[in-house]
Amino acid sequence: MKSKFIMLSCFLLTGTGLMAQTEFQWKTATSGGYSYKYVTNDPTRARFYTLKNGLSVILSENAKEPNVEYRMAVRAGSNTDPRNATGLAHYLEHLLFKGTDRFGTMNYAKEKPLLDKIEALYEKYHATTDPAKRKEIYAEINKTSGEASNYSIANEYDKMMKSIGGQSTNAHTWYEETVYNEDFPSNATDKFLALQAERFRSPVFRIFHTELEAVYEEKNRGLDNDAWKISEKLNDLLYPTHNYGQQTTIGTIEHLKNPSLVEIRKYYNKYYVPNNMAVVMSGDFKADEMIKKVDIAFSYMKAKPLELYQPAPEKPLTKVQVADIYGPSAEVVRIGYRGFAENTKESMLLDLISSILSNGKAGLMDINLNKAQKVLNAAAGYQQMKDYGTFIMLATPKQGQSLDEAKQLVLDQLALLKKGSFDESLIKATVANSKLSLLENFDNNGFRVEAITNEFIMNRGTKWNQSLNSPDAMAKVSKKEIVDFANKFFGNDYVVILKHKGEDKNIAKVDKPVITPVKTNTNETSPFTQQLLARTTKPIEAKFLDYQKDLNFGKVGIADVVTVENKENSIFNLTYRYDLGSWNSKLAPYAARYLTFLGTDKYSAEEISKQFYNIACSYSFTVNNDVTTIRISGLQENFDQAVKLVEHVFANCKPDEQALKEMKSSVLKSRENNKLNKAAILSGLMSYAQYGAQNPFNYALTNAEVEQMTSAELLEILHNINNLKHSINYYGPQTLQAFTGDIAKIHILPASFMEAPAAQKFNFTQTADNQVYFADYDMVQAEIRWLRNDGVFNAADAAKINLFNSYFGGGMGSIVFQTIRESKALAYSTYAFYSTPDKAGKDNSMIAYVGTQADKMNEAVAGMNELLNVLPESEKNFESSKSNSLNALETSRVTKFDIINHYYADKRLGLEQDSRIAEFNGIKPLKFSDIKSFHDNKVSNKPFSYCIVASNKNVKTADMEKFGKLNTLSLEQIFGY
Repeated sequence: MKSKFIMLSCFLLTGTGLMAQTEFQWKTATSGGYSYKYVTNDPTRARFYTLKNGLSVILSENAKEPNVEYRMAVRAGSNTDPRNATGLAHYLEHLLFKGTDRFGTMNYAKEKPLLDKIEALYEKYHATTDPAKRKEIYAEINKTSGEASNYSIANEYDKMMKSIGGQSTNAHTWYEETVYNEDFPSNATDKFLALQAERFRSPVFRIFHTELEAVYEEKNRGLDNDAWKISEKLNDLLYPTHNYGQQTTIGTIEHLKNPSLVEIRKYYNKYYVPNNMAVVMSGDFKADEMIKKVDIAFSYMKAKPLELYQPAPEKPLTKVQVADIYGPSAEVVRIGYRGFAENTKESMLLDLISSILSNGKAGLMDINLNKAQKVLNAAAGYQQMKDYGTFIMLATPKQGQSLDEAKQLVLDQLALLKKGSFDESLIKATVANSKLSLLENFDNNGFRVEAITNEFIMNRGTKWNQSLNSPDAMAKVSKKEIVDFANKFFGNDYVVILKHKGEDKNIAKVDKPVITPVKTNTNETSPFTQQLLARTTKPIEAKFLDYQKDLNFGKVGIADVVTVENKENSIFNLTYRYDLGSWNSKLAPYAARYLTFLGTDKYSAEEISKQFYNIACSYSFTVNNDVTTIRISGLQENFDQAVKLVEHVFANCKPDEQALKEMKSSVLKSRENNKLNKAAILSGLMSYAQYGAQNPFNYALTNAEVEQMTSAELLEILHNINNLKHSINYYGPQTLQAFTGDIAKIHILPASFMEAPAAQKFNFTQTADNQVYFADYDMVQAEIRWLRNDGVFNAADAAKINLFNSYFGGGMGSIVFQTIRESKALAYSTYAFYSTPDKAGKDNSMIAYVGTQADKMNEAVAGMNELLNVLPESEKNFESSKSNSLNALETSRVTKFDIINHYYADKRLGLEQDSRIAEFNGIKPLKFSDIKSFHDNKVSNKPFSYCIVASNKNVKTADMEKFGKLNTLSLEQIFGY
């Protein structure tokens, strides 16, 4: 499931600027024997083909790296679920990873009768209401599934993708769509297309009851997610008849408990037809060659008559509706209006209005609420679906503020917009920032295929020209038009969701069924897989960095300079990198936060934000543990203006005592909210386990110290930041010589650098015996992480660590995933990996994770411990893991500012050359015995710390004490305040 805030626009470079008012027109061409449509001036140069069987194929060439991003998009999702079988499209998505009659099985002839029996049993189960009889039928399903698993090969699809170099196997289901996404090295195109064509030819729904349990787990994760509950209630009220509000993608508990394989097959046969599907690809290929290959691969598909979901129009909403939601997380208010269909002018106006209200810099909410600290935070956005869009505004109350007060402040900003109380320059600035964002992102294959896939889902790609033209259309909108539209649209017809902190008494979790682990047959391989992987591929030459050649080194005064020249466009990215962090100064993070509220002797804080937005430039001041950065980015033509403004802000920011008072209150409220966040609590437990009671997570000012902070202390850090030792790093169109000449005039350096305060040292714990660190939280699931420190990092182990992680716990083809999820159905999400630090002198650590129903905790811990202690051997899995690790390094290309980032990352580890070189060469000679030895020495039968976040109502103290010595930590111990 996913949300979408995708809006497309276009850019064209001319000199150092962006060209406006470009014509985007559909044209037809023929090449390589195939006709296609394209849009003039399309930056993706996408070709839109329609094959004879109706399959859409959309290809975008981009040869900057030897990889291809792929999506198989189906225009069917939860909207098309039967009303009596919600969640069906999502079930099907999961099952399309299970194979066909040719792969995923050792002997389909023997497997099929058992699968047919399972299908019949589920139909009987579906029709039975008597609990005792249902239990009997389920026991037979469980038994027969075990018998069928004698022939199935779990995760064979994932193993094949891993073997050919895939790095991101996944899929999602949403209202209008089910999309399967992959990436693969360009030399594996033939293998890849053969696999994908087979995957959709005749899927077999095997290993169903354990996959069903994984979906149960996914449902329970949603029950623990207050944001999901807010969205579901908002949609329910905004869309009282449309499936956007009346059916959720994950489905109801009742429908999850009563699946029908017959109905799932009917759904597949109805919607998975070529005239309702699209292959979308962007990457290193020639379109003339690729279209022929795709045509041949999917020519077996036959078009069928198709009828998609055609909803009756929603009746207008006539009143304000308010709903209350309860849960353990922080309070928040969300307001929603029902918008318009995709690619309508009204939706474009709502998207523009959302940016006028909230753009992160100069919107009405940004200035009047966030910058003025009237709430803890506020934002607006427009979520576009096919038939309607949802205009959303939200706010988190500050200290002592009610939800109703926060709601009114948000509505006040809307009232200002309706009065026209905003600068018309916001429209022009929004367009410029949109174009700059696309200039930065459209070079990325993943961004391209997501954007184009979205277009296919919405309208089969027929309005791609309008989407590309949207910024130019937006630029023509006048302030009067926005005000007139806003006064007409924003009436008393909205929905308010008030999220309160409290117990949700309506939660009914999906109960744990009895599941006997199924066989995964990890060491088996189907003939199809053997033939596929036997195909030869032309090797791709690895290309690593040579820091002396790929970087330019220079000096400005006493500061080191590192640059990479941007020869592609006019974007620059400048970073000052300081030897200072929160471990040197607890006040530094608060100085960074304070700065956002400060003006100077020339400009107010609001004027500073507006100036950056108006020139489509950004700057940030980020304090990490031991490194602080100032980052400035935008178009080179605005370089001097942006950098001078940043220099002015740091040198001349002046105190604002009211802002400091409000900031202190916000800090304390944020801290309260952090204690309500289960992810933050789990992170704190991990830090406590790794370092002890004094650790990086709780190394912060006390609440009393926050109250005692002064402007003078914070301004001393800001005013003197450039006196601390730092380097200057630049990616942009200027040469080293030109850049150093320019920056020397703007960035004033001292004669010598000041020394930063000594950094706080943290000692890694030495785990002598098993420990349990527990925090109580009101939730359905139990979140469990294993942690063990394992000595100081040694670069010589990098190759073994890479391969071990790929084999053991990385991805759906790994040992951990196959065992915990596929075989035993103990979790929706699980992983394990050996973690290396980001700096020399720090410890490695072994980390594992299972998120499971609380009543499965004991089984989940036992299952993971078995894997941690005994490494299962699968030579075929090992070889595919090795191939995948090598392929990832062969096809990776570090470019742009990432070259500089990579250089500093290796430097922190004490390495003088690209770390991938030794890693790549080191993996080649490794054998399974090397990984087994690594596991024996580093992981097996070692004591661990168990970090558990769960409800003490759902897990037993006696059970946790069996894992190790139980340490129940208070929130104060975890957070340090």
